[in-house]
Amino acid sequence: MDRVRPRLSRRRLLKGAALAAVPYALLSDPLASAQTAAVDYPPAEWQPAGASNYTLSTRPASYAIDRVIIHVTQETYNDTLAIFNDPQRQVSAHYLVRSADGHVAQCVREADIAWHAGNWTYNTRSIGIEHEGWVDQPGYFTNALYAESAKLTAAICAKYGIPRDRQHIIGHYQVPGTDHTDPGPNWDWVRYIRMVNFA
Repeated sequence: MDRVRPRLSRRRLLKGAALAAVPYALLSDPLASAQTAAVDYPPAEWQPAGASNYTLSTRPASYAIDRVIIHVTQETYNDTLAIFNDPQRQVSAHYLVRSADGHVAQCVREADIAWHAGNWTYNTRSIGIEHEGWVDQPGYFTNALYAESAKLTAAICAKYGIPRDRQHIIGHYQVPGTDHTDPGPNWDWVRYIRMVNFA
């Protein structure tokens, strides 16, 4: 004897799907919560570097944080994120600022040691901020990039009691033993430090 299967109407299917989705809609998104909890600077988006590209730590308990190091990526924003995830590259920074709109990504927790300065002592005592662009292309240093980076640096300085001056907010080129030139001659230090102080 053949049994006739009941036909489900489109309306009945949609109602069932809607009812099944209700419990999930009432719950918070665990991924979003994890991302929010992961950032040290609330406006930032969590874009973690690969675990083999930084050192876990308990700063400032393990190492005092007394400076901010300014970098320029020599890469695009997306390529920089990919590099920070590549275990072969062995490099990272705490933050990355996008040129077009100043969007900030956090890639390493501030308590951990990012590998950005090329000098272990400076890595242990600093927060590294990368900026999308090239040292010889000043068009990448947009108003939005300066503004959002200055707010980030001001927040870091306030958090760790770092003076907002050129002795404590330095370029990568100022790190002992480095062969890097970033942020380069087109970075407007006078403007930047003024913005950090007024942020």
